[in-house]
Amino acid sequence: MTILFYDLVGHDTQRPFSPHCWKTKMALAHKGLDATKVPTRFLEVPKVEGGVSKTVPVIRDGDRVVADSFAIALYLDETYPERPTLFAGEGGKATARFIERWSQLTIHPYLTTVLLADLHGMQDEANRAYFRQSREQRLGKRLEEVVAGRDAGLAGFRASLEPLRSMLGYQPFIGGTSPLFADYIVFGALQWARVASPYRLLEAGDSVAQWFERCLDLHGGTGRQVAAAA
Repeated sequence: MTILFYDLVGHDTQRPFSPHCWKTKMALAHKGLDATKVPTRFLEVPKVEGGVSKTVPVIRDGDRVVADSFAIALYLDETYPERPTLFAGEGGKATARFIERWSQLTIHPYLTTVLLADLHGMQDEANRAYFRQSREQRLGKRLEEVVAGRDAGLAGFRASLEPLRSMLGYQPFIGGTSPLFADYIVFGALQWARVASPYRLLEAGDSVAQWFERCLDLHGGTGRQVAAAA
């Protein structure tokens, strides 16, 4: 039975942008599992599978409904152990938890500064109004005021990636010689930026940018199925 995968989109259903949904998309591709994507806009999320979650991704696999990208990855590894592992054991799960927290606390805040106006522009009229109201309430500023700080924060953002940059000097992926879910966590954040905005986050020669290009090529170029924002 094909897995249903609820994927966040804007007015263009062919341009899914959520970093968390991209984690799940890559996890499904890693496991070699077929999934039917259900394009889902912000205002449709409360109706997904009877309101099981306030956010997507959500998957339905037969009778099982699972929400949250990390929980989905755990479910896929436990349910399909004969397929390539996403964690390579308990240590890999613990490492991925650390990477998830690092990404959420170090990468996502700056990317929010970069992307808000572009993400707002990706929505249809009703969802655009929701996006502006909810984000401005959360941040206490107009979207335009938030985005105005992105140039000033760029050097600090690049410097914050030094632990990843250094590690990539002696192995091609966070997972070692091949990718694991930890890679897809960071990939999801940078793919969020790639799909939503033409703003240049990294120099081409940066080892993080080179790792990201390798990730885009994984699983038959799953990440390249959506073109970069122009």
